[in-house]
Amino acid sequence: QVQLVESGGGLVQTGGSLRLSCTASGSISSIGVMGWYRQAPGEQRELVATITRGGSTNFADSVKGRFTISRDDPKNTLYLQMNSLKPEDTAVYFCNAYLFVFGRLGNYWGQGTQVTVST
Repeated sequence: QVQLVESGGGLVQTGGSLRLSCTASGSISSIGVMGWYRQAPGEQRELVATITRGGSTNFADSVKGRFTISRDDPKNTLYLQMNSLKPEDTAVYFCNAYLFVFGRLGNYWGQGTQVTVST
């Protein structure tokens, strides 16, 4: 069974930092674009950052300069380093990845991990 497992969420104070991790497992032959999304209560899910196999990155304007996305393909792992956190960063953060499984490219989501930034 192919899955994305996240870790690193939690409660931090304004200005603090968190590092989220997402590891893909299963019958995966290759990994394409990976990214982080977030969803606050009553809001739609929004893009936080993406990273290609070649290392090209894209960030939402709201997190640019504060967050860093990276990947370690030999470990099938995606990271999101979050610095200078603000209350408006509070949301459930989801890992997303395009995975090649049995020769077919599909899109997969993690279960989500809660990030809460206190005022």
